[in-house]
Amino acid sequence: MIKELDWNLLQSFIAVSEHGSFSAAARATKGSQATYSRHIATLEAQLDSHLFDRANGAAELTQRGMEVLQHALEMADAAGRLSLDIEGRESSLSGTVRVTAITTVSTYILPSILAELRLKEPGIDIELVASNKTDNLLRREADIAIRMYRPTQADLFARKVGETSFDLFAANSYLERNPAPRTADEILNHEFVGFDKSDTIINALKRFGLNVSREFFSCRCDDPIVYWNMIVAGYGIGFNQVEVGESEPKVSRLDVSVKPNPVPMWLAAHSELKTNPRVRRVFDFLAMKLSEIGH
Repeated sequence: MIKELDWNLLQSFIAVSEHGSFSAAARATKGSQATYSRHIATLEAQLDSHLFDRANGAAELTQRGMEVLQHALEMADAAGRLSLDIEGRESSLSGTVRVTAITTVSTYILPSILAELRLKEPGIDIELVASNKTDNLLRREADIAIRMYRPTQADLFARKVGETSFDLFAANSYLERNPAPRTADEILNHEFVGFDKSDTIINALKRFGLNVSREFFSCRCDDPIVYWNMIVAGYGIGFNQVEVGESEPKVSRLDVSVKPNPVPMWLAAHSELKTNPRVRRVFDFLAMKLSEIGH
């Protein structure tokens, strides 16, 4: 029978999960790497579970570790909400929080999440920055960033909130004129919408075993919203997040034998997140809602 878990063990577990290694967690919290190692070993023994795979100095969550992390974060969120209530929600939570995310997430995913947040926290104003730049936080252009990769800067607080998947889509009007490709090679016989300067889609097609150049794309545009609307209009095949594509009735997801790898979703914020209740509230709410993506 598992004894009552020590909250200090779970806090150490969350810290290592968020920072990706024992040493990084120790640096970020000005704690001891030996203490973190001891806490995780004790927690693993109490749960009779292997929580981290350790390699090259990194600590990657196992499947069981991810399950435990979800419970630990829920406990941390509950503790945080209790703390905020004690300190006085009305005075500490009012003000502005600036959030940045890539254009497609800002356009198609965040509006409904932020509208729900507004109902729960009417004192918090949101500034939403739709940007594909990667340096918003370092230049202090935003309080919170949603990224499709793990932030590595030492002065940032980051949490992996889940994964999202990208896939191929085509407009139903296009598919009425052209049989849908079933194999990767058949993609080469179709009109394809790609980026102009960015090589993101060229690299994505390498996952399908296709080595194409910029000239393969019969339509090229680096604006993600214009890009997606060219696909919806029936110009040709292209990529988008599964959540976005499946919410558009004018397109269909293609059943091609090869699938792109899932992409991680991370939340990042300045270290002040730990002491700013307003930013913490928005961060935790986004973490909760974004973790539901793809499930």
